[in-house]
Amino acid sequence: MANPQAIVDLTHQVRKLATSKIGDINDINREANFLALNALIEAARAGAAGRGFAVVANQVKQVSQRIGEVTESLNKELVGSLSSLTALGDLMIGRMQSHEGQRCADLALNMIDIIDRNLYERSCDVRWWATDSALVASLAQGSLEARAHASQRLSVILDSYTVYKDIWVLDADGTIVASGRPAQYAVAGRNVARAPWFKAALNTASGEEYVADDVCTTSLLHNAQVATYATAIRAGGATHGKVLGVLVIFFDWAQQAQAVVQGVRLTDAEWARSRCMILDSAFRVLASSDGEGVLTETFPLRPDRRRAGFYQDGGLTVSFAATPGYETYKGLGWYGVVCQRGQERS
Repeated sequence: MANPQAIVDLTHQVRKLATSKIGDINDINREANFLALNALIEAARAGAAGRGFAVVANQVKQVSQRIGEVTESLNKELVGSLSSLTALGDLMIGRMQSHEGQRCADLALNMIDIIDRNLYERSCDVRWWATDSALVASLAQGSLEARAHASQRLSVILDSYTVYKDIWVLDADGTIVASGRPAQYAVAGRNVARAPWFKAALNTASGEEYVADDVCTTSLLHNAQVATYATAIRAGGATHGKVLGVLVIFFDWAQQAQAVVQGVRLTDAEWARSRCMILDSAFRVLASSDGEGVLTETFPLRPDRRRAGFYQDGGLTVSFAATPGYETYKGLGWYGVVCQRGQERS
């Protein structure tokens, strides 16, 4: 089925063909006119014997003049109309590309908005669970029984919140004292004090604050791709209580993010030429609909200080939108991106 681009391309071809053929007619007509002129000269030399031939030569010259008038009219009317038609077609395609670019920018915004809303919930979870009495007691009391109870409590949470890989309680020295999946991830007793999110969580000013870390792989969770959220656990679960340790939750990034980038509302034909991505603030690929380059590729995005928009890059239309944040989650400077190849011409 012909698409608008194919129609415009065909118009360009017809215009080119018409211009070429009219040029050919003019060339032939000039030759005929030249021959008629030569015939008149020869008829004049022949005198009375050439009078009949002169009549024919004059007739040929008149026909040639008439052909010239017709081709000039064709050139003005047909080629002129085709020029206007191709200009309108090019304008139409430009507007369609602009419309599609803006539509894809809206889809990119929808992607990153879904991510923001999801991660906002994670920031709420970590602050809420840090006040859980069982988790506070595991650090305040420090007994094996209290820590075992905390692990049991974390296990119950994970049974309901399947979007997490694991949840850990760490003491003030950075040692893991309780976890939600001890059978799956043997992390108890491991020290992670060197993790940047640990120190940042210890330094939070109140229970209202939290730390969000960029997506990464974690060896202690079998190299799973996770988004990490942490906050301090405080005495009595109070907002301004003494810091006892840290609660850290590991969001199952790969599974959840892949569902978002593959859930963009594109037609099957659009998917065949599209790639949807989530990029971090340094344009590292955090998720990609084709599964390629995750955490290893840096995409050459050119936002040019714009929060959202699109641009042409060779045969690609790159549409993007920066994180708008959601509620108290301000985002980490991430982008949603929809990259599309141009439609094939038929």
